[in-house]
Amino acid sequence: MKEIKQIIHAYELACKKQQKAALATVVHVAGSSYRAPGARMLITEDGMLTGAISGGCLEGDALRKALMVMMQGKPLLTTYDTSDEEDAVIGVGLGCNGIIRVLIEPILPEDPVNPIILLQHTLEKRQAVVLVTFFSLHNKWSEQQGTRLLLKADGALLKADNIIPAAINDAKNIKESIFIEYRDNGQPVSAFYEYIPPPVSIIVAGAGNDVLPLVQIGEVLGWDITLVDGRPAYANSQRFPACRVIVSDPESALRELVIDDQTAVVLMTHNYNYDKALLKALIAMPVNYIGMLGPRKKLSRMLTEFEEEGTKVTEEQLSRVYSPVGLDIGAETAEEIALAVLAEIKAVFAGRSGVYLRSFTGKMHERKTEIIAGTS
Repeated sequence: MKEIKQIIHAYELACKKQQKAALATVVHVAGSSYRAPGARMLITEDGMLTGAISGGCLEGDALRKALMVMMQGKPLLTTYDTSDEEDAVIGVGLGCNGIIRVLIEPILPEDPVNPIILLQHTLEKRQAVVLVTFFSLHNKWSEQQGTRLLLKADGALLKADNIIPAAINDAKNIKESIFIEYRDNGQPVSAFYEYIPPPVSIIVAGAGNDVLPLVQIGEVLGWDITLVDGRPAYANSQRFPACRVIVSDPESALRELVIDDQTAVVLMTHNYNYDKALLKALIAMPVNYIGMLGPRKKLSRMLTEFEEEGTKVTEEQLSRVYSPVGLDIGAETAEEIALAVLAEIKAVFAGRSGVYLRSFTGKMHERKTEIIAGTS
């Protein structure tokens, strides 16, 4: 989501300067690549690049082709084979060993559903969306190509004209990113269905100095951050300008929080009773990650007290509690602890273990690349 926000901001600046712009989107990958389908980069006519479609090896050529797209006003599908050691454009021996297809489409301000407008709608609410981008493997200049359909979880639909009717119905059943090929007027056209969940939301209980680096790194990641604390001298917009700040007791704070399946909670108030009150309420909620700062005996004591008070914590509820919080990286300073905590949250939401990659025997990125046949 952070990259999308940056692209939208860059486009708004380009509009103020009355500059043309094009959007480059990775729409399909066969083999390995630095960025997955859905990676985007905005190119403006003065050569400014916002976002990224690779680790830096494709951007220069994409810029050159984007300028051509802006002049012609037509989308272009370009294919990069990073396994080709004879490719003088990309460079020799990059080691990515994949075929990357990038759609470059002009952004037309007069188009009411141009790609930037569709991207803006992905940010309106905390809800999942399906964004559909069409591309042609058989005609790289096909005008059928483009980001042209957005379906929100609440059923709201935005679409360009002449959308393949079957694509709208298929979008309603998408829960993960996939590729489908249709026939439109007898011509094959592929669709990249990109499932975009809302960004990770972190609720941090605590506003001490050790929370500052956690919030700062979370902001760099583009995650939504809410701060909860009972001390207005600590929890305020001067200390945490980019956060939503709630100053209240635990019970009142819980009534103001929005929790969904992309929400993580970190308890680090250094106030035993405050953390305990929040934990008791949160374990009964559908929170996928509850991290608590402090030694293992702190959690053990709370669980004992819960049982004495008549609250039984199930194994399933306990499985969502991470205490001591964070990955084992030898963290000592507040900055290192923040890194360990956020890395653990990322691993949990990605369904990964956080092991050394050199010890990992599977694929680092499990991506569906098969283009399945659809109806049209």
